[in-house]
Amino acid sequence: MSDASDSYSECSVVDDGLSGSHQPFLSVVVPAYNEQARLPNTLAAIAAFLCAQEYTSEVIVADDGSQDDTVAAARAEADSFQHLSVLELDHRGKAAAVRRGILAATGRNVLFTDADLSTPIEAVQALLDQRANGFDVAIGSREGAIAQRIGEPHYRHIMGRAFNWVVRLAAVRGIKDTQCGFKLVSRQVALDVVPRLRVSQPRSAISGPRVSAFDVELLFLARQRGYRIAEVPVVWTHAHGSKVRPGIDALRMFGDVLAVRWNALRGKYN
Repeated sequence: MSDASDSYSECSVVDDGLSGSHQPFLSVVVPAYNEQARLPNTLAAIAAFLCAQEYTSEVIVADDGSQDDTVAAARAEADSFQHLSVLELDHRGKAAAVRRGILAATGRNVLFTDADLSTPIEAVQALLDQRANGFDVAIGSREGAIAQRIGEPHYRHIMGRAFNWVVRLAAVRGIKDTQCGFKLVSRQVALDVVPRLRVSQPRSAISGPRVSAFDVELLFLARQRGYRIAEVPVVWTHAHGSKVRPGIDALRMFGDVLAVRWNALRGKYN
């Protein structure tokens, strides 16, 4: 165990001015599927950052039925972390894992971030700043004047922009990047919007990686229910070993966007 993680267990009880309340200021949800190799470094980086903050926090690893030793790797970290918990879930895809992780979170602000930390955890401060400015949802964006995409394959960038065009046309207007896996929601949004998610929430276990456009549904519902959304430019680095499959996942995500619009037309979100 690293020194950073050891120090996290000591500093995670810092008073955040809640007048005796034990509710964390920030919950960090990390969905994970077969992330045994990356997860220890990811948790160490998150711990080092949180340890330096003056607010209280918790970390939740939502394991999506991994077939490797992801759960064991996460639980090994939990032995030394005062506020790290592990959800051992059936394999139903990233969307379902994120949903379960957010619903298990207790913080006033809830961040979900990819296990590869393509967006560095330090970027959460810019999202928290937008929460302080009155926004209910703050999302990392790989678009914008100061955003950076590092090492992204050209074909993925083209696919991403084509997908965003469809998203803006059919579901969420005005947002340049709905798919960056780094989003912060208020406690109210977590309790009001997340339970309503329907896209890519299978009732039984699935097989293989499952990438979806649940982010689009989250943002669509947040806006529909009157919450304010801020898009924050971030630095994003393409991580090797991505579970995105260009062909089948692109088709599934386009289908998800259409499902969101169809659900809305049928009143399924009312």
